[in-house]
Amino acid sequence: MLEMLISGFASVFTDPTGIIMILFGVTIGIIFGALPGLTTVAGLSMFLPVTYVMASNIGLSMLTAIYIGGISGGLISAILLNIPGTPASIATCFDGAPMAKKGQAGKALGLGVFGSLIGTIIGVLVMVVLSPTLAIFTLKFGPWEYFSVTFFALTLISTLTGKSVVKGLLSALFGMMVATIGLSPIDSAKRYTFGSLQLTSGFHLLIVLVGLYAISEVLSTAAAKQEQVKVLDYTMKGLGFTRKDLKGNWVNLIRSSLIGLGIGILPGIGGSTSNIIAYSVAKNSSKHPEKFGTGIADGLLASEASNNASVGGAMIPLLTLGIPGDGATAILLGGFMLHGMQPGPLLFQTNGDTVYHIFASMILGTFFMAILMWAGMRMFVKILKVPTHILIPLIVVLCSIGAYALSNRVFDMWGLILFGILGLAMSKFKIPVPPFILGFILEGALETNLRRGLEYSNGNVMDVFTRPISAVFLILTVLSLGSTIIKQIRHSAKAAAKGEQS
Repeated sequence: MLEMLISGFASVFTDPTGIIMILFGVTIGIIFGALPGLTTVAGLSMFLPVTYVMASNIGLSMLTAIYIGGISGGLISAILLNIPGTPASIATCFDGAPMAKKGQAGKALGLGVFGSLIGTIIGVLVMVVLSPTLAIFTLKFGPWEYFSVTFFALTLISTLTGKSVVKGLLSALFGMMVATIGLSPIDSAKRYTFGSLQLTSGFHLLIVLVGLYAISEVLSTAAAKQEQVKVLDYTMKGLGFTRKDLKGNWVNLIRSSLIGLGIGILPGIGGSTSNIIAYSVAKNSSKHPEKFGTGIADGLLASEASNNASVGGAMIPLLTLGIPGDGATAILLGGFMLHGMQPGPLLFQTNGDTVYHIFASMILGTFFMAILMWAGMRMFVKILKVPTHILIPLIVVLCSIGAYALSNRVFDMWGLILFGILGLAMSKFKIPVPPFILGFILEGALETNLRRGLEYSNGNVMDVFTRPISAVFLILTVLSLGSTIIKQIRHSAKAAAKGEQS
């Protein structure tokens, strides 16, 4: 593993184009993370088509760099506007904004970047160590094991459904239905094409992702009333903080990073939850919990270390099992598939060089992120003042060019508009988008492995219960469904009790 990682660093540092694209990716990620309303997922989906013309290692390295930069960039608007740039920066507002209002915006920004650096390093290093080990274990998987894992992953949709499980499940089922359009796996039978030659190839994952995330956000932003934002001014000397500010916070940094890492590994949760949990743990473990929320370093560091560590955590199930846990990793899965690679246990054998190139580029991208944030903070702050009427047309043009370049079909550009309108409608009716994406992605693997398993077992479906690994994942599926049902019953009971009291 060490030799492969060294080889990965060698391939990164001997390719100037790759280094430039990593730097570019981090910069784009920070910009999308800093701008309220334009999320990391939107940035990834927008630049996913661009990687189609790149070498696989360079394109995927750029996407992971956008991921790292995007999660970190959210702290800028969280501190200076008291608006989280990304959902992963919600808890950063709790102490970052009060610190800025007290005239310590530079200190808050510096501490936030340092927390991001430590969290990302810990998350990426654990990812590098754990991923190959887990991949070796998953080499024992056959069709039934993959079917059970995919079925288990579908039950995790319940963690992405939001307030309404029914709406979430309907969203996932609709995503699976859309995925069946085109030629079926194995026998290539035409399904739901309605005689259209264009629909024979179905809808490409990239079109679905860009439409549902980037185009729908553009439509939503264009429809919303735009208000002039007031950005707090700041001064930053050196890194913005001193060694004294970190005194007593090293345990907090490591603990918060491990919390973010652990939550990141669990599909469907991610940085948006980890930063709040890490903040709560830091407050409960503090000798002065009453100071939290007034502008102290402890809460700010806990939030930023945890949400950035979740990046490395979320990459582990993606690389070893091919299971995307959130919107960002779903787009990264799309990036792998766009370049002819299927994340999973065989990825380390068939594309080991590319995987370790990505590992090395993520470590390099982490340091690029810190350097850019500290050195270019003034530039990123100015971007907060760019009017949306300038950004929106640029985003639409770039998305359209990327969609057309995919297969040289105008049909794909119409697909962008279709899924953009669908994404806007889903947001209006509060139907969550992530379950749709997860259902769309996992349907193919579920169907293919079910049919392969039935072929290998001569139609005996009971084989899925007799294989140990497969049986374990089916048990986990039952437990996952059971816990979801129990939570819903408790939630309904609490809501009924409140209704009676009122």
